Amino acid sequence: MPDSILSPAQLADFDRDGYLIVRALFDAVEMNIVRTAAKADAELKANAYEVADGQGSNIKLALWNKAGEDIYGAVARCPRIVDAMEQLLGDEVYHYHSKMSIKEPLTGGAWNWHQDYGYWYLNGCLFPDLASAFLAVDPNTRENGCMQVLRGSHKLGRVEHGKFGDQTGADPERVDNARKIMDLVYVELAPGDVLFFHSNTLHASDQNKSPHPRWSFICCYNTKHNNPYKASHHPFYEKLEKIPDSRLKEMGAKLFQAGAEAKTEFWRPEQDKSLAGGGKTIVR
Repeated sequence: MPDSILSPAQLADFDRDGYLIVRALFDAVEMNIVRTAAKADAELKANAYEVADGQGSNIKLALWNKAGEDIYGAVARCPRIVDAMEQLLGDEVYHYHSKMSIKEPLTGGAWNWHQDYGYWYLNGCLFPDLASAFLAVDPNTRENGCMQVLRGSHKLGRVEHGKFGDQTGADPERVDNARKIMDLVYVELAPGDVLFFHSNTLHASDQNKSPHPRWSFICCYNTKHNNPYKASHHPFYEKLEKIPDSRLKEMGAKLFQAGAEAKTEFWRPEQDKSLAGGGKTIVR
């Protein structure tokens, strides 16, 4: 693919709204590969930890820092994602981390309103020059708790984050007032659609009350000029080697061959001594 993945109009939309939806960035064959690999991945399931939503339910989250030679790395390192990110952020980007967000049928929890930079600020990133690519693995609908965003909220700057009552997230007073003047958008996605969103864009999602799962694969990127000034549970700058867009389908042909894929090094909060409270702090 050419370096210019996104058009000038799409770049303007992202600058204005703080997010951009690109439909069918991955085709049905590619999504079948990703979905099959992820849902058969015993290591991913074993390393997924639960995040309480403060409303009596939990979301499962599996997280890793290294974009490797496996199916997940084929997505995170492909030009369709990486070149688009470099256009949106105006600099070379590196892989900050990836995660699989899992909302089980009928029981999957909500994400409270937050900005990713509300947390990543604490990791030593001086600027909010980070963004995420949110790939729908399953259909993301209002019924199963799709992403919600406040259009233009990235221009608010970083909102204070912390523990407010039973919830962890952005200051609810500021969120409530932002919701009075900004459009709330339900981001319904088909498998293969990608939502690109700025690290200061306020976003949330409801619980999954439907009988359908909602798996979503999120690749997060930082800019080279924003290399953190201190160590955290996410990495410093390391040059990201892009791989061809065709690699995902090539890997799919080997999906069921034993040992065909490199092992993903998953991260779990209780293993990180840098977190206060024995891993009780929510990190994203």
